[in-house]
Amino acid sequence: MASSKDYLNFILDQLSGLDGISYRAMMGEYIIYYNGRIVGGIYDDRLLVKPVNVAVAMLSDAKLELPYEGGKEMLLVEDVDNRGFLEKLFTAIYEELPEPKKKK
Repeated sequence: MASSKDYLNFILDQLSGLDGISYRAMMGEYIIYYNGRIVGGIYDDRLLVKPVNVAVAMLSDAKLELPYEGGKEMLLVEDVDNRGFLEKLFTAIYEELPEPKKKK
């Protein structure tokens, strides 16, 4: 099942307090970027984030789920209604992500 544009717009609205949020559509799903770094994505109308240490700590009860068959497990964010929490989560995750690789 592909993710809906409505769910994407809801998540983007929840993250609207952060500058630098962008997305890219990919095979019916959406990759979410924060200042050029991949933080997570929307898969089957679920917000999943990379399981970096700070995300695991902030989402201590979160389930690890596959974004798609053959993908790497990611953390399911269930409290998507809490705008402040989402902004703190994305900011904290960003700090642990590596710089994007430079294209040649």
